Amino acid sequence: MKSFNMINRYIFKELLSPFVISLFFLTFVFLMTRIPEITNIVVNYNADISAIALMIIYTLPRFLEFTIPMSIMISILLTIMRMSQENEIVALKGAGVSLYKLLPPVLIFCLLGVFLTVGITVFGVAWGKLSIKKKSIEIARTSIDAALQERQFNSELEDIMIYVSHVDIKTKELKDVFIENRRTKGVISISIAPSGRLIRLNDEQVYTIRLYNGVINQVDIEDGSVSNIQFENYDINIDLNLMDKGKGEIAKELDERSLTELVKYIRSKPKHKGNLNSALMEFHEKFSIPLACLSLGLLAFPLGIQSASLRRSSGFGLGISFFLLYYFLLAIGWSAGETGDYPPVLGMWLPDVIMGGIGIFFLVRNAREEPVTFPAFVKTAVKAVKNRIKRKI
Repeated sequence: MKSFNMINRYIFKELLSPFVISLFFLTFVFLMTRIPEITNIVVNYNADISAIALMIIYTLPRFLEFTIPMSIMISILLTIMRMSQENEIVALKGAGVSLYKLLPPVLIFCLLGVFLTVGITVFGVAWGKLSIKKKSIEIARTSIDAALQERQFNSELEDIMIYVSHVDIKTKELKDVFIENRRTKGVISISIAPSGRLIRLNDEQVYTIRLYNGVINQVDIEDGSVSNIQFENYDINIDLNLMDKGKGEIAKELDERSLTELVKYIRSKPKHKGNLNSALMEFHEKFSIPLACLSLGLLAFPLGIQSASLRRSSGFGLGISFFLLYYFLLAIGWSAGETGDYPPVLGMWLPDVIMGGIGIFFLVRNAREEPVTFPAFVKTAVKAVKNRIKRKI
């Protein structure tokens, strides 16, 4: 019994080092994708270093939501591969230790990853996304340029939505401008122009968007009448003080709501089925992704034993490949669940069941010293799909 405790402690300690390295490396890689955006904010909008540091911190929870399960899987895979390559697994088997008796430290390690990821998904992700929105609005208040993101529908201003295909930071020239204005009660005005210009008034919080050679389509909601006005020059004043939409709180998207707010929204039973499905997907995602630490960990353990002949770099790539497969299944589940093709709970939890099931199947085969092959029904399904594709071709 004492020897088993020593073995368990040894395996657990061996898992820590690759986990920390993988977590740091993967999180850094994810952060690098934000470098162009951060550089743009620093250079063009004169944001201070503290604002940039806060934006990075607010982004971390969203990355950690995925990098923790990835790191759990990679650390287990690399550790078991190393033990297999150095014949430690063979020595333990020779001493009468089965693979099942090596599972406790791996399961404990996976469960710790589950609890850590639950903390990130339940508390960190929504806080981070909402904080990013607040900080973006704060930065945008200092410059209209920051509020006008290219090729995006910018709707932070009260009753105004703006779309521009290009903004020249130096000359303040705008290209392909679309503005929907609802500030006049009962009237919707849509202004379209091929070009425009930003003009700053004496009040530093008030800008004018001057449009050239465009058209205005006005719709009177009460009587349903439509009018069309062509113009050479047309000015629209924008007050950045209205960035918070005149309310005490910023409107939250579903992924920016806390768990309590999300449950309350679901219980209110929104009339639009698509909104309800999206809310259910968000709710289940907060718990299904953390469980990936366990399902992917169970898969990594037998894979490490089976892939003993591979190099560590190949093992790292193998771990990334299986996580991409998991994420692919998750994306399919999200799309199908959101559209209502099948229940949201199935869309979010099925990838965990599939990956965990494959891991258990591999583990049982390895423990019996049997070659790992796919079940007959899987081979039959694959063969049927191939034949169907050939017939279509």
